Amino acid sequence: MKEKQMAREFKRSDRVAQEIQKEIAVILQREVKDPRIGMVTVSDVEVSSDLAYAKVFVTFLFDNDESAIEAGMKGLEKASPYIRSLLGKAMRLRIVPEIRFIYDRSLIEGMRMSNLVTSVVRQDKERHIDDEDEVVSEEK
Repeated sequence: MKEKQMAREFKRSDRVAQEIQKEIAVILQREVKDPRIGMVTVSDVEVSSDLAYAKVFVTFLFDNDESAIEAGMKGLEKASPYIRSLLGKAMRLRIVPEIRFIYDRSLIEGMRMSNLVTSVVRQDKERHIDDEDEVVSEEK
C-alpha cells in the first residue's frame, strides 16, 4: 500500500522532466553538431506544471574555461529550436516545452566547497601535529 502512495506522489511534470533529460542528452550527443557546444552533460531538468517551459541545466567538460562555457551556452541557445523539434518527434506530448538552457554551477561550487573543507582539515591536522611536537619538546 505504501509503494502505491509513493508512486502517486510522483508528479507528471517530474516524470516528463526525467524523460526530457534523457532525450536531450541523446539529442546533444548524436544530433547537434555545433563545435561550440563540445562535451555537454544535462545535469537536471525542471518543467513547469503546465509543461510549457523546461529549464535544462547543463555542465561542460571544460568547466574551468569561462570563454568555452559562454560559447557553449550561445551554441545551445542557437540550437534550442532544433533541439525542441527533435524532442517533439521523440516524445509524445501535446505541447513540447519551450527549452531554456542554464549553466549549472552547482558541480563547480560543490568541488570548491570540498576543496575548502579538505584544505581546512589539512591545516588543522598540521596545527595539531605542531602542537604535539611543542608539548613533547616542553616535557623533555
